[in-house]
Amino acid sequence: MPLALLSVSNKTGIVEFARQLVDTFKFDIISSGGTAQTLKDAGVSVTKVADYTGAPEILGGRVKTLHPKIHGGILARKDLPEHLADLAAQDIRAIDLVVVNLYPFTETIAKPNVTLAEAIEQIDIGGPAMIRAAAKNFAHLTVLTHPAQYSSYLSEIASGTASLAFRQDRALDAFAHTAAYDRAITDYLSNQSAAPTFPANHQPPAGEQQQTLRYGENPHQPAAWYRTGTVPTGWAAAVKLQGKELSYNNLVDLEAARQIIAEFPDQPAATIIKHNNPCGTAIGENLLSAYEKAYEADSTSAFGGIVALSQPIDAATATAMSKTFLECIVAPSCTPEAQKILAAKSNLRVLTLADFTTAVPYQIKSIAGGYLLQTSDGGIETTDSWQSVTELKPTPEQLAELLFAWKVCKHVKSNAIVVSKNNQTIGVGAGQMNRVGSAQIALAQAGAASQGATLASDGFFPFDDSVRSAAAAGITAIVQPGGSMRDADSIAAANELGIVMVFTGDRHFLH
Repeated sequence: MPLALLSVSNKTGIVEFARQLVDTFKFDIISSGGTAQTLKDAGVSVTKVADYTGAPEILGGRVKTLHPKIHGGILARKDLPEHLADLAAQDIRAIDLVVVNLYPFTETIAKPNVTLAEAIEQIDIGGPAMIRAAAKNFAHLTVLTHPAQYSSYLSEIASGTASLAFRQDRALDAFAHTAAYDRAITDYLSNQSAAPTFPANHQPPAGEQQQTLRYGENPHQPAAWYRTGTVPTGWAAAVKLQGKELSYNNLVDLEAARQIIAEFPDQPAATIIKHNNPCGTAIGENLLSAYEKAYEADSTSAFGGIVALSQPIDAATATAMSKTFLECIVAPSCTPEAQKILAAKSNLRVLTLADFTTAVPYQIKSIAGGYLLQTSDGGIETTDSWQSVTELKPTPEQLAELLFAWKVCKHVKSNAIVVSKNNQTIGVGAGQMNRVGSAQIALAQAGAASQGATLASDGFFPFDDSVRSAAAAGITAIVQPGGSMRDADSIAAANELGIVMVFTGDRHFLH
């Protein structure tokens, strides 16, 4: 009779699966701890690992399956006579199926206020050892690590034995499973210690596929969406209320929109994203006002855009948004009235994301032969460390407007220039090869509205030409990082032209 070893933390479907193995396919089952008790309580015939090995569980269950009768049965090659002789001599049965998933480490560390000691107890030892052993020996047995694999395994053995291709695929899944588990432990312990932020050896976070995507940035590029962690967060936790499947570019733009709205957690704010840049962002007296101001900032570019809102979608805002073609809308929630209005556009993707402030601790960029890792440029901007460097000092109203422009500029591709007025972007210059070009684009877009407006630059001014262009257009206040060897020239020009200028001390390049 074939022999199966079942030892699972996630017991979803395990009773039904085990009953099928025993009743339909005549398996003997050995099992440990809670899995054995679950099967016994359900009336499934099972032998406890301790009874099979003759060695009791010790150390409070820390040692259960680390025994030659278990690992010999898993690792034996059935095509080698000497292996079969060893099994016979030691009274060990070859194991045909290993079903193991691991202690809920990631679920445990996701709980609020979990202690280091509690997390350590959820580091599985015997489970990974059995999974890796079974995956190594996939030529002679099958390893399953997730309940979703049970039905396909039963289909495989319905015609005899599981195919070699199936066993190899499940072995790959198994190694990915243990790798992700070890990655989660490494990341957690790194955050608990004074270890360097960038260790000598690093692996990108392990991810589980959320879904395959139609294609990537272009139709000839295959793509997929992966989520990290066992508990869904960020976009993996978003709810799609309606519309077509999300695309690669949708998700990239949605993330850009999320980061901007996260800057305005307590205000009615709206942003419209096109090609990863905000074409319009605004704060309003209410959500409708914020959206209308963001739309009016660049109504041409808003066509086909991604809209993010800081507050629940109401009927009035839904009506306004339904007047133009949009790809996606995301907000913390959506009222039933608003949802009914938006439903008239069946292809429009409408999502709710309860938390716009999900932390993204690292950013990874692939390069030939490796990748680059940096901490994210996160955090909500404040004026606490700003320095007023001109003779004219900003009024409280100007300082608030400069902060708004600076927050938006942080999320515009470099070289970035943002012109704003009344908490509304009126000109955006993005991604130009020189700062003068970005300033010209932003000021030209703002036009006559730039009279009395503010200007934000993500990097310092290497010359005073941008200050003079801004003054000629009517700009009255500028915010920039400072730090140029010619800062004195820019300050002198601002003083000459009667412009307020503040230095933030931080730049926000975004490539």
